[in-house]
Amino acid sequence: MGKAPFKVGLLISTYNWPAALDLIFKSIRMQSYLPDEILIADDGSGVETQQLIRLHQQTSRIPIKHAWHEDEGFRKSLILNKAIKQAEADYIIEIDGDILLHRHFIADHIRHAQRGIFIQGARAMVNEARTKALLHGASKQPSFYSNGISNRFNAFRLPIFSSIFPSNPGSSNNIKGCNIAFWREDFIAINGYNNTFFGWGSEDNEFAARLINAGIAKKRLKFAAICFHLHHPLNAQDQSAVNRSRYQYTMINKVVSCENGYAEV
Repeated sequence: MGKAPFKVGLLISTYNWPAALDLIFKSIRMQSYLPDEILIADDGSGVETQQLIRLHQQTSRIPIKHAWHEDEGFRKSLILNKAIKQAEADYIIEIDGDILLHRHFIADHIRHAQRGIFIQGARAMVNEARTKALLHGASKQPSFYSNGISNRFNAFRLPIFSSIFPSNPGSSNNIKGCNIAFWREDFIAINGYNNTFFGWGSEDNEFAARLINAGIAKKRLKFAAICFHLHHPLNAQDQSAVNRSRYQYTMINKVVSCENGYAEV
């Protein structure tokens, strides 16, 4: 495909899993369309992750910008805001630090980018054994046909069907920040992610709810922008109930802009 008429940034949230992050960098290099910049939102990783990022900064043709803060617990919303503060891209494609990209992942997102919408993509799940093999270099990049894949339907790429898949533009349910894309100007207009979220849970739903409240419709993207989620232990969920109540408040009160967000970073 030709060059997009806007700049594209790939935003990656990460925390102390450098082996997975290295695999992500490898999947980025394989992309049929490269982003204009890579934004690392690092929620307090240690030296090994920082050294890995510096190594890729030295060898990458793509600018890699690294936002980092001290490890004071799960503060994903805050570090995402800090990373996007460094962005020059017009369009942000966000993934987590446990996501491997199909080679047309970025190209597919660009093809479906439209003003007035944000995109929610899907993910296929990689089981524990296949994840270990990938991390040890004993397995190739996963695909629809790979062993050790669940949610296999989400690994099937057939872009011609993407535009006809039914969507639910007004729903912020089932939002997953591991595969989401939005315009930076829309992000800024709602004051980005809500920094009051601490601990795992609902920060991406609340962010999406405010986009929808601002008139930005959600588009579910299937059969394109394929990605693979590596197996790992679940995050601690001790803050999930509190975070969900914040999300519900945003939905009930039709909140558009959070009081402590991007502008406050």
